[in-house]
Amino acid sequence: MMIDLTDTKSSKINAALVEARRGMGSPTLGMVLTLVIVTDEANQYDAMKAAGEAAREHPSRILVVIGRPGQEISPRLDAEVRVGDSGVGETVLLRMHGELANHAESVVLPLLLPDAPVVVWWPGRAPEVPSKDLLGALATRRVTDAAAPPRRADVLRLRASAYTPGDTDLAWTRTTPWRSLLAAALDQKYSRILSAKVGAKAGNPSAELLALWLTDRLGVDVERVETGGPGITSVTLVTKDGEIVIDRPDGMMASLSSPGQPDRVVALKRREASDLVAEELRRLDPDDVYAATLARAALEAARDPSPGSFTETPVSQTPVADVQKAEEGEAPKARVTKDLGTAPVVKRTSSAAATKPASTREAVAKKAAPRAPRKKKGDNA
Repeated sequence: MMIDLTDTKSSKINAALVEARRGMGSPTLGMVLTLVIVTDEANQYDAMKAAGEAAREHPSRILVVIGRPGQEISPRLDAEVRVGDSGVGETVLLRMHGELANHAESVVLPLLLPDAPVVVWWPGRAPEVPSKDLLGALATRRVTDAAAPPRRADVLRLRASAYTPGDTDLAWTRTTPWRSLLAAALDQKYSRILSAKVGAKAGNPSAELLALWLTDRLGVDVERVETGGPGITSVTLVTKDGEIVIDRPDGMMASLSSPGQPDRVVALKRREASDLVAEELRRLDPDDVYAATLARAALEAARDPSPGSFTETPVSQTPVADVQKAEEGEAPKARVTKDLGTAPVVKRTSSAAATKPASTREAVAKKAAPRAPRKKKGDNA
């Protein structure tokens, strides 16, 4: 059942939810949490689909907040109430126009399930400090995605400097199968680990988090190797007895090889957003391992401010307001931000890199050096 409400308010939305439940023949609530999704029109369909699939495992009330700010637009709230269309639970699509978009918490607060946890998810652009956001302050758990556009080169340092218990990131969630497989491989008898390597496509924050996790847990240097992807392609642990290698070149199946053991083929498929969100909804307590990994990122950044080998030039760092002004014909204002940098790199390696011998470099440098001008007769300068 779907109910459209135009120029409405929270009390009418609550009444529509009760009416829809009665119409569906289920007047009682069976939901365990409220999931608030803060997104835009371009990404709302994919976010709602992922949340709806995750709600099959975690029945919840899903509130999708779409802001359309603008001083020339009169404040208005439009809503779509959906009950029983897909998944388990309720979905309310909230479109806030004008000044109301800057006060979304006043609309969302009356719609939260009583005595139930609140999770806020930003599928795209997220606030720099999620816990200080007006919607984030209502949440038990705050979910961001460092891999979502526009990507920032300093995103991990930003997450580390703004971390508050309850924060998490889907880039970290994507590393769960890798961490589980590595932990299982190390449960077997092995000698002391000397070093490690992580291969991934450039600009992959999950690979950087995995490398930082290995550094924090094993206390070894981790070399970053750029590959063609997709995502993380390999992890190698170097021991005295040989190498423990997990290789996943196609994003689907991986091979695990360990010293003295036969090679094994394991399923290591890249997961959809619905699976990532469902995993994050399974536990609502603070993730201490994620916090320790971010602390390692901050420590490494303090030692070496150079950019990491997995980072890439961000697509855009222009605030939403500046983008709107640019569309209206005004030049966007320059934004001054604190340079937080990215996690440093212990070693940088590229699978396609090639270096020239020293003799060739010396010959090129000698050829490129400027020659001194010839002296003319009588010139004593």
